[in-house]
Amino acid sequence: MKVHKPEATMENYITQICREDLEELREAFNKIDIDNSGYVSDFELQELFREASYSLPGYKVREIMETFIAGDTNKDEKITFEEFVSIYQELKSKDFSETFKKTVTRRDGIRSFGGLSGNSSEGTQHSYSDEEKVAFVNWINKALANDPDCQHLLPMNPDDESLFTSIHDGILLCKMINLSQPDTIDERVINTKKLTTFRMRENLVLALNSASAIGCTVVSIDAHDLMAGKPHLVLGLLWQIIKVGLFADIEISRNEGLICLLKEGEHLDHLMSLSPEELLLRWVNYHLCNAGTDTIRNFSEDIKDSRAYFYLLDQISDKGEDDFKMHVKIDMRGLNVSDLDERAELMLQQAARLDCRQFVSPHDVTSGNSKLNLAFVANLFNMHPALQKTQTDGIKDAHIEGESREEKTFRNWINSLGVSPHVNHLYWDLCDGLVILQLFQKVNVPVNWKKVNNSPYSVLGGNMRKLENCNYAVELGRDVAHFSLVGIGGENLNEGSSMHTLALLWQLMRRDTVLVLSDLGDGEKVGDQIILNWVNTTLGKNHKDVQISNFKDKLISSSLPVITLIDAIAPGTVKWDMVKKAEKGTRLNNEDKLNNAKYAISLARKIGARIYSLPDDLVEVNPKMVMTLFACLMGHDLKKANR
Repeated sequence: MKVHKPEATMENYITQICREDLEELREAFNKIDIDNSGYVSDFELQELFREASYSLPGYKVREIMETFIAGDTNKDEKITFEEFVSIYQELKSKDFSETFKKTVTRRDGIRSFGGLSGNSSEGTQHSYSDEEKVAFVNWINKALANDPDCQHLLPMNPDDESLFTSIHDGILLCKMINLSQPDTIDERVINTKKLTTFRMRENLVLALNSASAIGCTVVSIDAHDLMAGKPHLVLGLLWQIIKVGLFADIEISRNEGLICLLKEGEHLDHLMSLSPEELLLRWVNYHLCNAGTDTIRNFSEDIKDSRAYFYLLDQISDKGEDDFKMHVKIDMRGLNVSDLDERAELMLQQAARLDCRQFVSPHDVTSGNSKLNLAFVANLFNMHPALQKTQTDGIKDAHIEGESREEKTFRNWINSLGVSPHVNHLYWDLCDGLVILQLFQKVNVPVNWKKVNNSPYSVLGGNMRKLENCNYAVELGRDVAHFSLVGIGGENLNEGSSMHTLALLWQLMRRDTVLVLSDLGDGEKVGDQIILNWVNTTLGKNHKDVQISNFKDKLISSSLPVITLIDAIAPGTVKWDMVKKAEKGTRLNNEDKLNNAKYAISLARKIGARIYSLPDDLVEVNPKMVMTLFACLMGHDLKKANR
């Protein structure tokens, strides 16, 4: 692998590239740089190659990704255009360079708009997909059609730019987040009237922090960008939010009918480790096999002729589980039509009979738009899975445990940081150590990437290379970050031990949470007592009669200490008529406690604190998550004071 010296100039990188190629590379770089930051991040590469993986063999995607990782010469997780050009030079010597170029430029319907990179004095062009805009507008129009708070925005016109202007007051984004993950935002907190610029910005901050809490990566996106309706940022964020909702039930603990997809001789653990994308592909092929027709390998090239979709619709239409539902007989005559666009239209007319004509147009099908076809198939699965729950072949229900609240919180936190690959399953996706090492880097623990074994891993000796990564992660945690890792070894992470993995993740999350406090406090190590003292001092200074003894204080279960603290650091934010208080001599019931907790967490996010704690963490007084909540509020207040 070529090593580049830090002092290398742009001229060194482009000596072997003609001007025409350099212009093509600039255009490619700008298409990947979706947040207009002037560099390409892990997340943006991940999005690019996730799309590419539906038409490329997995090993080629991994090779390209490895080349990019190696090309990040200063390991700052930001690839500049200069590094990008150098990486391309290396790719050019390999047989997949042309495939890479096609991947970057493959989509039709790309619209460009002018912009100026904040990190560069030269003008840049950014692009967005018109097809995605149309698909998202139609989905939102249908999903929020009856929401009274959105009537001033809907229906949006898919043929103009109304989507980008409709985002500006934050209401639509908040509603879409709740559609994907119900109750993420307490809607009592959303500003729906007297929408001044300040109140709209509050909604956008609430939406961004809530999106982060459900696992979306919102790095380099702020309320100003969304208020300005920057198309590439709006579409990127909306896709993440929509995908969270589409994929929510595509896992075995939430849909045990997926056990039908087990192959002969396959263990349940392997099936449970598959990503939602992989499960959807297997689901489609399960029905295609039942139909006696050829299976597919991707949602791009293999679906262009609509053949697979016709047979899939036919299979799922007459397997409804409810007897009172009217079964639809799919008209298969469209398969005889030679014109592929016309055939795709006929197929979508059949999908409409199942109330599933969403996300794709005939052209999206025939052009093989993998992102929108994935969304189309996910919606089909959610509406008509057509899987028999009884086919468990003796597998005990006890083996199928859903994700715990703690696991979900950690997974969402990890994904919000933009790690690659995306984490779908906390233990399986962390067992090679790569994501954990990225987390160390993100919490300011230096990682020597030359010591890290990257994928792909060979069958023979592959697990040993993963174990070496895990051993290195434990070494960093113990010797550099000074975590308490007694009894935790690399083998525990490699084997997916929940107890040991969660113990390490908690310390990583805690470090991430208090990092901003250390920065604001001249590097002073921030312990729990410092945070506790700040809480009580701030409450006392503002003449509040609430104090807490520690992060296990039972008073926290009412959420009153949190709400009162928010009122102290952001006066006027709390609407006290929304808050339930116990009458003298009585206690709040659990429903009132939960409502207060939902209100408190949404308020915290609205004022600018990035909170991952859940309402139940407050009601049950989970001391770890309570501490992170107070630490985030402390960080927000100190940042505000330092402005």
